Order: sequence, then structure tokens, then C-alpha cells
Amino acid sequence: MSYRRANDYVLKHADYSEQVGVDYSNYSEDKLKDLWRTTIKNGMHGLCFSMYEDGQTPGNIITEVQVERRIKIIKPYTQWVRSFSCIEGNEHIPRIAKRQGMKTLVGAWLSSDKKENEKEINGLIELGKAGVVDIAAVGNEVLYRKDLTLEELLGYIKRVKQALPDVTVGYVDAYYEFTVHPELVDVSDVVLANCYPYWEGCHIDHALSHMQQMYGQAIDAGRGKKVIITETGWPSQGGSLDAAMSSEENAMRYFINTQKWSANDNIDVFYFSSFDESWKTGDEGDVGAFWGLWDKHEKLKF
Repeated sequence: MSYRRANDYVLKHADYSEQVGVDYSNYSEDKLKDLWRTTIKNGMHGLCFSMYEDGQTPGNIITEVQVERRIKIIKPYTQWVRSFSCIEGNEHIPRIAKRQGMKTLVGAWLSSDKKENEKEINGLIELGKAGVVDIAAVGNEVLYRKDLTLEELLGYIKRVKQALPDVTVGYVDAYYEFTVHPELVDVSDVVLANCYPYWEGCHIDHALSHMQQMYGQAIDAGRGKKVIITETGWPSQGGSLDAAMSSEENAMRYFINTQKWSANDNIDVFYFSSFDESWKTGDEGDVGAFWGLWDKHEKLKF
């Protein structure tokens, strides 16, 4: 994900005005790190899975051994794992996660390449029929990237729903896309919304409230359907965007606040991301490589 302009929207069914997060005014660096460690050890609902080591990029075939090693690292900290593709080794993620007793949100990566889309859709259906998919995500930010038309995307979603009638099926995109395109809600079993205050240039002091507003807009769009935050996070290094500053302190603060809200209000959140990935510096710039809770050497950051 990269920069997107904030959307003006008045919530209809939620009020988060009193939920401002932890007061960090008297926190030393050591105290903040202690709270971060306590928070991550307490566990989280879900975590987005980072596949690639240094020198690897999408398109490389990732081994089952590498996937299993990383799944075992994150297992003590999360109930769910989210994957983004069903080919090139990504298909190992839900199979191994299930063997480790975890739940899975499995994504098919859709793009403008219709041949690759067929591989992804067939892979998702195969994994679903094998019983290793708890939630199927048919595409990720396809409309944001303008890779497919709405009609083409809806066709893929309907196809997966027909093939996997016993699996919960949805589509992942920025929270506001479900307001703009109510057809996405109509065809989905669940609303899968990405919510990034950082990419809307929000100051860390207001980031939790802003993320909650994003979630509230998705709740309104969902019209009673369950909403899951499929991505949210904050980079620990790199550049900045308007009032959003990437730093270790801000990354820790945002993670702590997000997890406390998720636990207190029973909000399903998949945090982005597990490991830093050096390849993610294209559209996102230098911050793209620093969204992990673990560094690129698979060590917890703080």
C-alpha cells in the first residue's frame, strides 16, 4: 500500500471519541519497550505473513522449509495468519499453519494478468477444498490499483463462493472502497478492510482514533456484516508522510494501542506485518522495508 488521500466521512453507527489509547507522556524508552514486549507476549488476533528473506522477491519460489521456520516463529504470538497468494510457495502457508493449530485467512493475488489470476483462483479453491482455509480473500486492493474492473472482480468472488460454499469468502481493500462499491458488500460474506492512518499522513497522537474512524466507516458500509481489519501497522524506520513520522517509538505506540483496542473491544485485527522485507521499497519508498514486528533477521525488534 502507498499514499492515499484521507476520506471525509461522518460515522453513522460508532463513536470512538473517548478511545484515545495509552497516555505515553511519562514513558521512558525502556518503559515503552517493556510495554511493547508485554503486549506482543500477550498475543494478538492475527498477523500478516511476510514470505521473503533478503534477496528474495515475489516471483521467487519459496520453500516449505522457509515457510515452516517463519510460521513456528510467529505461532506463539498469534491465533490467525494471513497469506496473500496461493502460488510460488505461498500455498505452503495455510497448510503449515493448520498443522500448527492456527487459523487462516488465505488470499488469492489478483492483477491485470488473467493467466496468473487463473493460477491463483484455482490454487485458492484447491486449498479451500483441502480444508486449510478459514476465510478466503479473493484479491487484495485490486480496485485501489485499478488492475481489474468491478465486474471482473465480482466475477472472481462469485466463482470462489460457488466452488467453496462452506468457506467464508470476502475481498480485501481500503476501508472506503466498500462505501464506494456496495456491490462488494453484497457479494461478500465478510468485509475485509485495510486501515492505515500512516498512509493518510496522520500524526501518531491521533492515529488510533483515525483508525477507529476507518473501521467505523467499514462497519457502516457492511450493513450488519462482520468487519475484519485485514491490515494496519506503522513503520519503524524510513521517511515520513505529512504528519505521520516513521520511528521506533511511533511503531511501538501504534502497535500497543491497536492491540489494546482489539482485545478490549473484541475487534478482529491482522497486524501488518510479521517480518521486515527489504524488497518492499518500490511504490512505498524506504519505509516499505520496515513494517515488521520482527526484523529481516527474524529477531523481535524491541
